Amino acid sequence: MPASAADHARPDRTKVEISAVQYDSPGWDDRSRRSLNKEWVELTNTSRRTVNLDGWTLTNEDGDTYTFDHYRLEGRATVRVHTGRGRDTDSDLYMDRHNEVWDNHSDTATLRNDHDRFIDDASWGHHRHGGRHH
Repeated sequence: MPASAADHARPDRTKVEISAVQYDSPGWDDRSRRSLNKEWVELTNTSRRTVNLDGWTLTNEDGDTYTFDHYRLEGRATVRVHTGRGRDTDSDLYMDRHNEVWDNHSDTATLRNDHDRFIDDASWGHHRHGGRHH
């Protein structure tokens, strides 16, 4: 008899999710480095395994895209992706943008892997059933 998939222990599947979004930076939206860096998206790796995010993308509804470059997210770790400029570290990455990326009223942050497969998204300001506020 052939063994079923249930008979085999499944490997710990890598799971990266958008764990938090600060889309409206506190204080003045003056496009300063300080203001832009207070706008961010956090990704958390909920698995035990390190995930190579090289080539993964984070995109807004307007198509503005940040592509991860040679970044590995450790197991059970979180990285904060800031809109503005700064020096990348293990826990903070920077898009190096000069304008806000995330709309204060409504937007969706979408995470895709290096094969353009949907991983996770986070939305705000939308009606529950697909409509947008006008």
